[in-house]
Amino acid sequence: MIFFINCKGKLKEVAIGSRSKAIFFYNQSNYLCQKFTIHMLKVESLVKDFGGLRAVDGTSFEVKKGTITGLIGPNGAGKTTTFNAIAGEFPITSGRIIFDGEDITPLPSFKTFRRGLVRTFQIPKPFAGMTVLENLMMVPKGQLGESFWNNWIRPKAVMEEEMRIRDEAVKVMEFLNLIQVAEERGGNLSGGQMKLLELGRALMSDPKMVMLDEPGAGVNPTLLGEIVEKIAELNRRGLTFLIIEHNMDLIMNLCDPILVMASGQMLMQGSASEVQNDARVLEAFLGGVAEDGS
Repeated sequence: MIFFINCKGKLKEVAIGSRSKAIFFYNQSNYLCQKFTIHMLKVESLVKDFGGLRAVDGTSFEVKKGTITGLIGPNGAGKTTTFNAIAGEFPITSGRIIFDGEDITPLPSFKTFRRGLVRTFQIPKPFAGMTVLENLMMVPKGQLGESFWNNWIRPKAVMEEEMRIRDEAVKVMEFLNLIQVAEERGGNLSGGQMKLLELGRALMSDPKMVMLDEPGAGVNPTLLGEIVEKIAELNRRGLTFLIIEHNMDLIMNLCDPILVMASGQMLMQGSASEVQNDARVLEAFLGGVAEDGS
């Protein structure tokens, strides 16, 4: 068993070999913080009503740490509403959302962002009048230069922090192959470059988990392959992803597991092969399952 204890304000891993010692530790220690969890996200019986319309109807699922989890379903299945609810875009009707062991159900989006839960949008929203570099540099929260007085009283500290953030932004641009458009305004980028910039802005926040809303939409095949490659590389480095996507090739080749929603409910989840061969999925997407070869 692995436990985390608070040691001088920092969490430390403690491995305990026997059940009896673990029970003793659990009962006696005043420093126990939390048991190790393999889940980055847990959604429990999520319901979201808009007036008389129930967009999400009691859906539950989990996203394990270190996975690329796909979320698919026909139009109107409730995928985007679920995404927005998790991110704190609006209050939910009922249910619970647990992120990295913390109940974030009542939190608005800016607070979920601060906890490391970051989302991108189907239609990228860069600051059109700012350069790619500036779009990235503005992301880190709590910058000293945001305070009027720091610019007068602590100009050296402000400048040093800005240079550190600039260096990090350059590393992100190099990783995403955006360095050649560093001084280009965000509004002038191609659709694929905007998607990469969205991903870059997410990375600048040092996230625990990134939710991608249709990263392949409107992207040419060359840049799409590049986006997929970068997602896979980031995942190998330990970053967790939850992805909504209508491009089935992308989902089937990149994601494991895959969650399937229909009519606001979780229909099933499994591997790519399990999803492709599930009659309920065919029914949801095609409106019926072919019988006897017809």
